[in-house]
Amino acid sequence: MAETDQERTEDPTERRKQQARDKGQIARSKEMGTGFVLVSAAVSFFWFGGALYQGVRNVFEIMFTLDRQHAFDTSKMYEAFAIAFGEILWPILTIFAFIVVFTFLGNSWLGGINFSAQAMAPKFNRMNPLNGFKRMFGVQALVELIKAIAKFMVVAVSAYFLLKWKFVDILQMSMGQMPTMIENALDTLLWMFLLLCLSIFLIVVIDAPFQVWKHNKDLKMSKQEVKDEHKDTEGSPEVKGRIRRLQMEMANRRMMQEVPKADVVVTNPTHYAVALKYDDGGVQAPVLLAKGTDETAAKIREIALEYEIPLVASPGLARSIYHTTELEKEIPKGLFVAVAQILAYVYQLRMFKKGQAKRPKKPPMDKDIPDDLRY
Repeated sequence: MAETDQERTEDPTERRKQQARDKGQIARSKEMGTGFVLVSAAVSFFWFGGALYQGVRNVFEIMFTLDRQHAFDTSKMYEAFAIAFGEILWPILTIFAFIVVFTFLGNSWLGGINFSAQAMAPKFNRMNPLNGFKRMFGVQALVELIKAIAKFMVVAVSAYFLLKWKFVDILQMSMGQMPTMIENALDTLLWMFLLLCLSIFLIVVIDAPFQVWKHNKDLKMSKQEVKDEHKDTEGSPEVKGRIRRLQMEMANRRMMQEVPKADVVVTNPTHYAVALKYDDGGVQAPVLLAKGTDETAAKIREIALEYEIPLVASPGLARSIYHTTELEKEIPKGLFVAVAQILAYVYQLRMFKKGQAKRPKKPPMDKDIPDDLRY
């Protein structure tokens, strides 16, 4: 049983994932980053290569058409260099910015953006030669070797078919005229470069899901680890149970302090007890001050006797109030008549004790309780 608990069969919790991110452990595919860099470079040359070609051509024209004045005047030479540099600056910066954006996108596509100070901290265990040998001959090293061989095979096969496809066009370039021949050669070279770069994505579509699977596998947890984490985040059941008991005791003490303010306590007569107060000048209906069953009900009756609060046995009404009314809330409208009869009886009984009225008759109990409020 202990061995089964230690097997990592449970999916990682959100806390485990966040801890891994804090350590810099996220799913990453180097092949995806490489693929995005190469393809973005090829596409950028397609889009902005014309401007770069024209800029280089203008540089050659400027540098090879210097007159005598430029040759002997150093200020003119600097001016010519500045013009030549300006011709190629913006195309190069545009291509560079395009590649940088897609490099960032390719490396953050899988796993998102993550900054980890822990990952940047030096790890002295990596300086251990034994650990280095383990990494060289471990499973991860074998996977990287297989990926390297696969990349070589994919690129080699793709290059073979591309050369076979463009072989005739390449031979015919030598029969062209300048500068058309150079333009055709650059166009063919760019297409072959783009298609070769796209072939890398055959490795990416395999490597990216594998990295996600491996990352989740490395983060899997045993049942015991899940239990321990739950205790750390939510607290142990024993502590939570003790807190709940303390909270209930405090709530009961506060509730018992309200019993002396009641006008009447309606009982079951032994299993249920509810303490009601009616202030005709402040509220429209009687308010529940305290309620309880068994031991709590006995305590409410004890306090009621101590403070000479009338106890009226009405089993159905006591259960109805207990189950339908929250503490310090008014009773439901359906119980108004039944409670009003008891309050009237209590008032008349109080007048009788003072010698100001005859002994009242006990009202019919549980008669005016609606069926939907009976318990």
